[in-house]
Amino acid sequence: MSIPLLSLIVFVPVAGAAVLMFMRSDDAVRWTALGFGIVDLALCVVMLAGFDTTTHEMQFTESRPWVPALGITYALGVDGISALFLFLTALLSLISVLASWVAIDRKVKEFMVSLLVMQALMLGVFCALDLFLFYVFWEAMLIPMYLIIGVWGGEGRVYAAFKFFLYTLAGSILFLIGVIVLYFQGGETFDILALTGQDLPFGVQSWLFFAFLVAFAVKVPMVPVHTWLPDAHVQAPTAGSIILAGVLLKMGAYGFLRFSLPMLPEASLYYSTLMLALSALAIVYGGLLALAQDDLKKLVAYSSISHMGFVTLGIFALNLRGLEGSILQMFNHGITTGALFLFVGLIYERTHTRSIANYGGLMKAAPVYTAFLALFTLSSMALPGTNAFVGELLVLSGGFAANLAAGAAAVVGALLSAAYLLGMYGKVALGPPSVSAKYEIHDVNGREIAAILPLAIFVLWVGLYPRPFLGIIDASVRNLLVQVHGEGSGQ
Repeated sequence: MSIPLLSLIVFVPVAGAAVLMFMRSDDAVRWTALGFGIVDLALCVVMLAGFDTTTHEMQFTESRPWVPALGITYALGVDGISALFLFLTALLSLISVLASWVAIDRKVKEFMVSLLVMQALMLGVFCALDLFLFYVFWEAMLIPMYLIIGVWGGEGRVYAAFKFFLYTLAGSILFLIGVIVLYFQGGETFDILALTGQDLPFGVQSWLFFAFLVAFAVKVPMVPVHTWLPDAHVQAPTAGSIILAGVLLKMGAYGFLRFSLPMLPEASLYYSTLMLALSALAIVYGGLLALAQDDLKKLVAYSSISHMGFVTLGIFALNLRGLEGSILQMFNHGITTGALFLFVGLIYERTHTRSIANYGGLMKAAPVYTAFLALFTLSSMALPGTNAFVGELLVLSGGFAANLAAGAAAVVGALLSAAYLLGMYGKVALGPPSVSAKYEIHDVNGREIAAILPLAIFVLWVGLYPRPFLGIIDASVRNLLVQVHGEGSGQ
């Protein structure tokens, strides 16, 4: 009997949350949450080590009847599109525990329980092979994230949490209607693999495409349904921002890859120009908004809108370079932007301000902090040698091949990215030494370096040797292109 590896990966955090419920000591809660996070990350490493990169088929599959009368099964599996995101989720969840060690000092047990439950639900989204099961994981995520923002956030946390909940719920309702329509149109099954390749009428595909678009666009987020994101990021605790930017935003793009493209290929091709236009708008608009920010968290939040625009641009370029670049860039964005939110949280813990105008001369006060910050800033700019360069280059290549105007907009977005990120770093690290005069600053400690170092390693690893990461996704992307364009498309 084979070990149900994916079930272990999904439910180890749930077991951890259950154990935490019986603990009283905050320190014991923190160490136990950390321990379960390490175990889950180790299981994801085992999964990647055993992953066969030569096939596009689902691997480590599990399937058990759940509600047989409706054709609902408990079915899990991973392919090259989802494997990296299981690892990314486990890694960023573990780093979120470390980031919350001091920052969360009230209701510590409840916070760690929410974080672990959130982790389990996110992992479930990336490996569910039953559409109903996927929807359960997708919708249930709202609850712990709402609590993380609404209970442990800043002064405007209730408004931000409610806005996040309302936007996401509205999108999810349309998604649910789409799921029900797909169930009846696809032979009364929720099996994702069986639903892929169904020859649905174009009118049905179009309706489903826009129903799914609303749900996924809110999560990405795409302009104009992005306005919940800055509020959520500004009010969320550091761990909430890391998870929000590093994992949750990826789920919208993952939805396009898992559902829209393979299940609705004709509609995806027909509306690809519209999606490229929306992506280009997000890239430029997000960059301009980031350029105008004085609040560090808002700057990184708006940069996420711009950078996720690159992801959707690559997806709807509908060619090999664009798709591989978009998936790699989803992973890269999780690493780099997760790190930037971690850095914002670390400096906020020391100064209790996020205003860039209040900083300056941080390099002298905290040289290790500013050295690492430089690395992640350069990564976010997609400097050669860093992880984002590889993904962005592939996306630009695929984007120009698909649509010249969209590719040109992406170049403008890249230039804007350099402007706001270099401007931010110059004011924070290299400006007049006002920060050390106003605040008692100390450099990063061992726990904080333990949270930073894995992210720094991946920035350089993917940037200097991307082959293992591209190797994981290649076979699945090629199969996805066949599903969209048909055999012998040459894409």
